[in-house]
Amino acid sequence: MQTTQPVIGWIGPGIMGKPMCKNLLKAGFPLVVYARRPESTQELTELGAVFYPTPAALAANADIVISMVSDTPDVEAVLLGKDGVSEGAKPGTLVIDMSTISPVTTRVIAAQLAEKGIRFLDAPVSGGDVGAIAGTLTIMVGGNADDLEDARSVLAAVGTTITHIGAHGAGQLAKACNQLIAAQTVIAVTEAFELAKAAGVDPTKVRAALLGGFAYSRVLELHGQRILGENYQPGFMAKLHNKDMHIVTDTLAALGISLPATERAADYMQALVDQGHGNLDSSALAKIVQQQTCPTNLPE
Repeated sequence: MQTTQPVIGWIGPGIMGKPMCKNLLKAGFPLVVYARRPESTQELTELGAVFYPTPAALAANADIVISMVSDTPDVEAVLLGKDGVSEGAKPGTLVIDMSTISPVTTRVIAAQLAEKGIRFLDAPVSGGDVGAIAGTLTIMVGGNADDLEDARSVLAAVGTTITHIGAHGAGQLAKACNQLIAAQTVIAVTEAFELAKAAGVDPTKVRAALLGGFAYSRVLELHGQRILGENYQPGFMAKLHNKDMHIVTDTLAALGISLPATERAADYMQALVDQGHGNLDSSALAKIVQQQTCPTNLPE
């Protein structure tokens, strides 16, 4: 007996969202979409998606609503604002936020939706546009485990690693951890290359050796090559990583803890954006590391 696939409502078909929507369509899910610029949905509507003019209208015609927008205020607006999801969703509707936003605000959003009988998961992703296109994203989920099971087949259409982290906000906290590790690792990789160059050693060969050892990471593999080639065409823009690092430091402040290496990475990312490089790939953080490098004479 055939079962009817749930209708997926997607808010925010951008660099990440559009290929994720395509993967949902490929998996056979009916798709309805909303974007502030309707023309950005044209490719999806040509593939069979249906456009709705407001998040509320979209939610009224969807079983599961997914948001993938830029920042915390954007999520609040599309989910809780005027003509937002909460005004159109039926009780029992499952809302999944796959943006990267504040863990603290995520808990507030979950509570306000619950007052209207709307279920909620925070499910930020890692893997960049490459993972979004391939459908191999890592998805970090906060919320009720039963709600995750209801959404698992949908999430499996866009990602391959789906981990239930804990209660509401836990997914966003895991993503904050991901972003601080990524930023610090770019710094570490760049410093290793600078050390090699200062010693007259080929950093390309150093990278090749390290890829086979304990220092291997995806950052060394992918961003290391970007850094060596000075190729900073964006996969994930620095201004977005900068936003994420502000989420990290705001969360540190809310928890009353200090993480010096993380705070240094956040300062470097802000400096990169302040220098006008916000639209470059976030691996361009290497530029700031290189500016901080102070050559000294090596002992003979």
